Amino acid sequence: MTSLSLDSDLWCRRFHPSPTATRRLVCFPHAGGSASFYFPVSAALRGPVDLLAVQYPGRQDRREEPGVQDLHRMADDVTEALRRWDDLPLTLFGHSMGALVAFEVARRIERAGGRIDHLFVSGRKGPSADRPELSHPLDDEGIVAEVRAMSGTDARLLEDEELLRMVLPALRGDYRALGAYRADRDAAVTCPVTALVGDEDPWTPVPEAAHWRDRTTAAFDLKVFPGGHFYLSSRADEVTGMLRDHLTGTPRT
Repeated sequence: MTSLSLDSDLWCRRFHPSPTATRRLVCFPHAGGSASFYFPVSAALRGPVDLLAVQYPGRQDRREEPGVQDLHRMADDVTEALRRWDDLPLTLFGHSMGALVAFEVARRIERAGGRIDHLFVSGRKGPSADRPELSHPLDDEGIVAEVRAMSGTDARLLEDEELLRMVLPALRGDYRALGAYRADRDAAVTCPVTALVGDEDPWTPVPEAAHWRDRTTAAFDLKVFPGGHFYLSSRADEVTGMLRDHLTGTPRT
């Protein structure tokens, strides 16, 4: 472990502290994403749910740090950072690259004797031991084209050269780490898993999202939403409502 991994405040953003919460939701961003992606979710769930959003190195207030190098090593660091937050039942939610990191963190917590109530994996194929998770372009032009196609980043950012220079290093590191990632052949969690996917996601076909059922020894569910890779943006109310129902058992009124 690096010394950075011991600083929970470095890794976890708690936008709306909820001292009366009975559940804790830990959210993991996509490649190139940051903890602030989950600020609206935190605001919507504040009160009954204490939300932590993971901040990866190499972006925003961690921009001066080396970016993501290895998903397994980063999962080690996040697991260590979450040790101080085990006073409430933990549910993990990860989108795209974040789904893989959440899966690896859940494995580590369970292996250490801890408990994960539920794992939500969004916009990501079930992990494979035999093939790269994906093959992304590593040149700047290819990265920008792919991010634009995913519709996950404000188009104005992609036209701003100064902002692009700030985010491209993190994207390159994330894509390299994704390309190198392999899941252990028998890797699985013992908690229930729900896979979420957009029905028009070109990077995560629905049948491949269903492969997550092979990565849990507990119950599995698949939820398909209208939309592409970032269906989360257009279906935010539905996804947040689903999480609220799951975490509190109290639907919105």
